[in-house]
Amino acid sequence: MIALACVGPGEKLRSAIQTLGRAGAQAFSRSSSPLFRWREGPRRRTQLRSVLSRLAAAAFALPLLSLLPAPAAGQQLPAAPAETLFVYGPGGPLPAMREAAAAFTRAHGVAVIVTAGPASQWLGRARADADVIYSGSEHMMTDFIGQLHEASAGAIVDSTVTPLYLRPAAILVRKGNPLGIARFEDLLKPGVKVLVVHGAGQTGLWEDVAGRTGNIEVVRAFRNNIGAFAPNSGEARRMWTGDASYDAWLIWNIWQVANPEIADMVPLAPEWLVYRDAGAALTRRGNDRPIAHAFVDYLQSPEGAAVFRRWGWR
Repeated sequence: MIALACVGPGEKLRSAIQTLGRAGAQAFSRSSSPLFRWREGPRRRTQLRSVLSRLAAAAFALPLLSLLPAPAAGQQLPAAPAETLFVYGPGGPLPAMREAAAAFTRAHGVAVIVTAGPASQWLGRARADADVIYSGSEHMMTDFIGQLHEASAGAIVDSTVTPLYLRPAAILVRKGNPLGIARFEDLLKPGVKVLVVHGAGQTGLWEDVAGRTGNIEVVRAFRNNIGAFAPNSGEARRMWTGDASYDAWLIWNIWQVANPEIADMVPLAPEWLVYRDAGAALTRRGNDRPIAHAFVDYLQSPEGAAVFRRWGWR
């Protein structure tokens, strides 16, 4: 832990006066006469006037020092963390990961900086300084391994990949559920406009759900009702909030848990249910840092599990 002494206004003023005093002394010492040899030219006279003006201001301020409070003995600024961990991953697990990181910081005094979003926005930085990479599905983690494998510091160490928690797919509907959607079969009715994600941790999710019973007619009917294929969940959220024509949104339950103000949730029946996980892995840089190992261990601990449960993970 690094503690910095608090510098109050009195100390700042004292420091300023000391600086001015040194400047005046230097000006006196450079003059070969106590009378400053005014005849040496206008430039010297200008310099001396500046010094005298500053000394006069300092003399005026000296009596004020007794009115300023001295710093309290032992007073400190908030301590800065001794170490910093850099964590990167997608936006879906972010609420849980951010809360877990904050709890770990409080417990260990280590700053954990979590950067989340589409991988294209952070892969460049992760190659240089990532300690931990987390994912939103197994295929996403495999993609990250390939995308980072040539990095000197941020390459993922395959043997450290750890599946953490699962979350189920669910149906999100407009607040109040105006269409009365109660089950997956309702999404197959003509005229229902469904938003899906095709990318990130949800590549193929809608097909996995629609194909669960082995009935190709279900896949056909559902595909006919898809109004848009968003490239990631963040873009899908933007489309959902910006276009009220979408009646339902097939996505992970955690997006409604994190955004209850924009949608209600209709759980899927067991015969349609699909789960995918979030995982974490150490990079080459992180694998050499005991504190990075400790963070991944914390994510798997009972305390970490409680955090993820609050955000809809199982």
